[in-house]
Amino acid sequence: MVRQIAQERVAPRAAEIDEKAEYPHDLRKLLAEQDILGLPFDEEYGGTGTGSLTLNIAVEELAKACASTALILMVQELGSLPIKLFASEELKQRYLPRLASGEWTPAFALSEVEAGSDPGGMRTRAVRDGDGWVLNGEKNWITNLGIADLFVVFAVTNPDEGHARGISAFVVERDWPASRSASSSTRWASAARQPGSPYSPMCGCPRRT
Repeated sequence: MVRQIAQERVAPRAAEIDEKAEYPHDLRKLLAEQDILGLPFDEEYGGTGTGSLTLNIAVEELAKACASTALILMVQELGSLPIKLFASEELKQRYLPRLASGEWTPAFALSEVEAGSDPGGMRTRAVRDGDGWVLNGEKNWITNLGIADLFVVFAVTNPDEGHARGISAFVVERDWPASRSASSSTRWASAARQPGSPYSPMCGCPRRT
């Protein structure tokens, strides 16, 4: 099914996507309607429950037709992975069904200007504030920045633990107060990537995150 969709619906749009460097919202909607965005998720959260092999085959089939469209599925997996692996059941129930259905789009906020993707150089900090956390810092090169509904933001919570340790991941919803982002202004190899610079997660997170 994925191969047929890639050949018949995705491939004809590939050149236009690359030329205009515009996010293909129509193809994202198509992937959601066909349950392709549900491939990274277990059945109990509304996904297909078909496992990593099926997911990777689907990514390959889409990438043959259009790398940008394949990246939509890849980031749906990457952006939700910390939630799937480490979040509380409350957070899983809150977010994973929306991600599996394609209703919500995630973003993975790790990289920074000074550190790149090296967690050891991370400067974003998170400190306790009552029952929640306050995040303060700036991220860069964030895939899906301009369209994401939620961000998984990495921040140092215990700097005394040393290089690349004492780091936590926080779920930050786009409409939470003081969560600021700049729209994408740079054209990258994959138009659907929607990179952004900068993203400043200076906001408060409730304790459940």
